[in-house]
Amino acid sequence: MSAATPAQSPQVAHAATLADRYLAAWNETDAARRRELIAAAWTESASYVDPLMRGDGHAGIDAMIAAVQAKFPGFRFTRVSPVDAHGEHLRFSWELGPAGEAALVVGTDFATVCADGRLARMTGFIDRAPAGLA
Repeated sequence: MSAATPAQSPQVAHAATLADRYLAAWNETDAARRRELIAAAWTESASYVDPLMRGDGHAGIDAMIAAVQAKFPGFRFTRVSPVDAHGEHLRFSWELGPAGEAALVVGTDFATVCADGRLARMTGFIDRAPAGLA
């Protein structure tokens, strides 16, 4: 879903690339490579929050992603919607589950993008998850 079509504006194409880079960081299990992806996608003072966790700055976001990977080993995040972009805001939906199997968790993320094109803030919503996930 990251390929731009001729009808997409440059803003929407960049938003899709940014969303895919963000999800690539969530899927990266090599810690050094994950930190590189986080630095490419997020500002140094960025924050992420959802109903289950929070991460601030590159180190906090990295620790949060590592904790999710430990809780769900072998699971992958997949973007399942187009990326909507409006001004400095974007939103998209994703799924988390074992590769090739039904998703365990489904969510929607809303972000604020700063002037340099990286994520400044991300707010995640859990649309569907099994009871007792927290």
